Amino acid sequence: MNHNNTSLFQSNRLALRRLHRRFAQSVSAYPHAIFPSPAPAAPRTLVGLSSELVRDAGMLQLLAAGMRIAELEKALKEAQQAAFADPLTGALNRRGFERAYAREMARSRRSGGSLALAMIDLDDFKALNDRYGHLAGDQVLAHLVRVLQDSIRPSDVLCRFGGEEFVLMLPDTPVDSACKAVRRFLSEFSSRRMPDLGQAVTFSAGVVSHDHPESLEEALRRADAAAYAAKRAGKNRIVAG
Repeated sequence: MNHNNTSLFQSNRLALRRLHRRFAQSVSAYPHAIFPSPAPAAPRTLVGLSSELVRDAGMLQLLAAGMRIAELEKALKEAQQAAFADPLTGALNRRGFERAYAREMARSRRSGGSLALAMIDLDDFKALNDRYGHLAGDQVLAHLVRVLQDSIRPSDVLCRFGGEEFVLMLPDTPVDSACKAVRRFLSEFSSRRMPDLGQAVTFSAGVVSHDHPESLEEALRRADAAAYAAKRAGKNRIVAG
């Protein structure tokens, strides 16, 4: 929060306190005007209320309206964030990844930094689903995301690309450093066995360096080809593309 917003927030708090204090004083001064005795068919009026109290009541209405607007804006922001996230795992979906990628590529072009992409594919996921059921498969997907999010840097971006495939974007990271990082993530993931499964779960990954003239689709195709090469080489490994 910047200085101007902080000052405005503090000013609003002080104004709200003064408003409550003045309203309480008005209530004690005009108790019957605020809480009149019921009278049959008597219309509600502001008879007996001071002009100051009427003004304060209007301010309270404005404050209530402002609070409601803030609640609606918060709900809208949460809905927008949900539109960019995978509902099962909480990782970004493709739409959210493309948005993050565009932002990161613009920054990378300005700084001249390198950008690595890793295509991560769970090993034998279909067999796992067939043996333990789709609910267990969903739990493995969510478990993978938890492990990765615990391990990656705040600047890294994780996306569920589809099914059991995930894309990890590592800004300012040469491909050899990215491979080392993903190997570390693989070791961490395979060592954290899920209690409901009688087997370890691993993944294979292809890691590439994304050059500026290359499109995202081209870079992802290279990363996918490298992940496929890791599968053919025996799975549970990382291949640089």
